[in-house]
Amino acid sequence: MPEPVTIPELSNEDKERLAQVGMDLTKKNRCGTFLQMDQDIVQAECGETGIEVLSYKQAIEKYDWLKDYAWKNISKEKDDITRYVAAQNDPKGYVIIAHKGSSNVMPIQACLYLGKDKIQHVHNIIIAEEGAELHIISGCASGSHAGKGGAHYGISEFYIKKNAKISFTMIHNWSEDIEVYPRSASVVEENGVFLSNYVCMQPVKKIQMYPTATLVGANSVARFSSIVVSTPGSTMDLGSRAILEAPGASAELVTRAITKGGTIISRGHINGKVAGTRGHLECKGLILKDGVIYAIPEIEGSVVGTELSHEAAVGKLAKDEIEYLMSRGLDEDEATATIIRGFLDVKISGLPDALQKQIDASIDVAEKSGF
Repeated sequence: MPEPVTIPELSNEDKERLAQVGMDLTKKNRCGTFLQMDQDIVQAECGETGIEVLSYKQAIEKYDWLKDYAWKNISKEKDDITRYVAAQNDPKGYVIIAHKGSSNVMPIQACLYLGKDKIQHVHNIIIAEEGAELHIISGCASGSHAGKGGAHYGISEFYIKKNAKISFTMIHNWSEDIEVYPRSASVVEENGVFLSNYVCMQPVKKIQMYPTATLVGANSVARFSSIVVSTPGSTMDLGSRAILEAPGASAELVTRAITKGGTIISRGHINGKVAGTRGHLECKGLILKDGVIYAIPEIEGSVVGTELSHEAAVGKLAKDEIEYLMSRGLDEDEATATIIRGFLDVKISGLPDALQKQIDASIDVAEKSGF
């Protein structure tokens, strides 16, 4: 059995917060671990043959060719967030490399924990070389920040080579006064597959993110799935974009959004640039308490032979559905919870069981807290 992760002393409450985002301190169901607490790299290791988990600094020093990947997908001048991270003399974050033909059955866990610092910054690079398969669960959480505030700036670049696959599941568990600014982009080559899953069902002050996948290889695939809940005082400006640049490339963008009084801006954009491409965008929103949901779907086709579609809907719980379940023996709260759970039940094709179970567990936690 692998040695458990050794971390600075944390309260039981904070350890539970880590567990809720998929951080298994025993590591028995994980093949590798990266843990960064504030700006301290606590652990970076992987026991799977052909797969490396390194700190950003270690990786840059070990592989000179990695400089050709850093800041290739995302410009340093994109915005104030990228400029801030690029200006750091001591870069933090992780580099995960699945070398040619390698694969992992149990996922790698990558956890970014904001404890005492005002700002946590990371630059992550994830590479699946030709024929490799890589599964990652990324958990981001904060500790006791009540009244203090804080921010997380995260740059993540993904490279999916020919016949390779990456599934990346990110679960957030922040606090009411934390602001979060992920900047993410991926490039998918021939027959490559990129599955990106995002779950945030706990309070947060602000999240602003718009990950982009550029499909440059024939028959490449990108799927983005998001499950979010916005509480009073929270603003969540998020979405995803897919750019289809090769024949046979396809993308699917699916969002389930619930507001309990906060604001959700759900963006989506699919751009079909060549013939033989397909894309579908779907956003469904549910208003439980007075809040705001903006659904902004965009499909853009510039050639004959691209097939793109979108579907967007915002509504409330159907009274007749609640009454039907009550007639079957459930009380009103149980009936409501059952409907909401069904609304959030997004099964992701091609996702390993361990990652699907973690997504389901996060929904369970939110359900017990009354969403």
